[in-house]
Amino acid sequence: MTHILRIDASARSQGSTTRSLTDHLVERLLGQSYGAKVVHRDLAATPPALLDESWVFANFTDDAERSAEQKAALASSDALIAELEAADTIVIGVPVYNFGIPAALKAWVDLIARARRTFRYTETGPEGLLTGKKAYLVVASGGVPVGSDYDFASRYMLQVLGFVGITDVTVIDAGQQMMDEGAVNRATATIDDLKQAA
Repeated sequence: MTHILRIDASARSQGSTTRSLTDHLVERLLGQSYGAKVVHRDLAATPPALLDESWVFANFTDDAERSAEQKAALASSDALIAELEAADTIVIGVPVYNFGIPAALKAWVDLIARARRTFRYTETGPEGLLTGKKAYLVVASGGVPVGSDYDFASRYMLQVLGFVGITDVTVIDAGQQMMDEGAVNRATATIDDLKQAA
């Protein structure tokens, strides 16, 4: 059974390109994976908390020595990481805001990128621990070409996912919609052409 984690980050609940395309992609994946389960995390509707001093101190305290308050400080991070750990396939809507990702998506990254949980440092450098997963980045922009030198959204998400061990990533490009009326149609066609789920 495939376990799909869908993450939306667009500030728009209606008329959002990334939400429309993640809808379509999840439907496509479900059509290829009988009995698949979907967990939907809407970061705009329920924004993750920003890191603060209590979170940092709790994170750097050994598990066995954490107080009840420190465990509570890490609870939302633990829940988000558990969602990632359980997923075989991850679908992330990535709207490009001012060349980068939305603040809510950055807050999610800060909570899931945790040493000793999703990555660790070794003698040869960092090692991602969330291996064996497939991810899709559905990237939409008004004017930024996806993958360009000034696309700090998809490039950043690829770096973050790779850092935590998710290296099998497909980028679905719906960029430059203000200048390219066919951008969304091509992204939809890319989804339709997907041969198989993760």
